[in-house]
Amino acid sequence: MTALIKTSRDGAVALIRLNRPKQLNALNSALAAEIVAKVADLDRDTSVGAIVITGSERAFAAGADISEMVKKTAEEMIEADFFAEWDRFTACRTPKIAAVNGYALGGGCELMMMCDFAIAGQGARFGQPEVKIGVIAGMGGTQRMTHLIGRARTMDMHLTGRMMDASEALASGLVARVVPDSDVVSTAMDAAHRIASYSRAAVRQARDAVMRAEELSLTEGLNYERRLFHRLFGTTDQQEGMSAFLEKRPARFG
Repeated sequence: MTALIKTSRDGAVALIRLNRPKQLNALNSALAAEIVAKVADLDRDTSVGAIVITGSERAFAAGADISEMVKKTAEEMIEADFFAEWDRFTACRTPKIAAVNGYALGGGCELMMMCDFAIAGQGARFGQPEVKIGVIAGMGGTQRMTHLIGRARTMDMHLTGRMMDASEALASGLVARVVPDSDVVSTAMDAAHRIASYSRAAVRQARDAVMRAEELSLTEGLNYERRLFHRLFGTTDQQEGMSAFLEKRPARFG
C-alpha cells in the first residue's frame, strides 16, 4: 500500500509531502489522520525546529475527498464531529510552512491557512469552491480567510467559488511569498532552517503572540505581548542572544 504522506528530515527541519497524486492530494480521512498524527509527533520532538508541508507539482491539495462524504447524513457528520481532528494540527506549536504548487482548493486552501505562513509558486491557484457543490467550507475557511484577507475578498471567494492566482494571493495577504514554481520547496526549506536556527522559546512565543493578535483587542494584545517579552528574560537563550549581538558573533542557541 502506497504511503499517504512521505516524511523526511534535513537537520532540524521536517518535510511532509502529501502523496495522493492521482487524486491531486484530496484530503480523505486517512490522509488527514496521517498528517495530524505526524505533525503531533514532530511537535513533541524537541530536535524539530520547523515543519514544511507540501504536495506535488500539480496540486498542494485540491480539496477534501468528496467521494467519502457524498452519502453522509447530517446526523453522521454531527456525531463524528467531522473535521474536528484538525484542531490537533492547529494546536501544534512548532512553526509550519506551507509550500504550495498548483491547486490549493477547498480543504487544501484551508490546510494551507492552518499553517503559519505559505510560500507559493507563480502557477499556484487558490479557492474555496464548496458553494458549487451545495456546502460551505468546514475546516476553517470562512474564518481564517477573513482574518487573513478581509471580509470583502473572503465573501467574493466563498460566494462565487472563483479561484485566485498567486499574484492576487500575495497582494491580498493570503500567502507570504511567491517564487518560481521550481523554487517553492527549497525556499520554504531555507525559511524553515532559518527559523529552526533561532531560540526555540523565542520562536514559539513570537508565534503565540501573533496568533493571539487575531483574538484579542489591541490593548489586550499589547499587554499579552509584553508579558511574553518579559518572560523570555528568564531563558538562557535571551542571555546568549543579546551577549552574542554585543560581542558581534553568531548566537549559539540551545
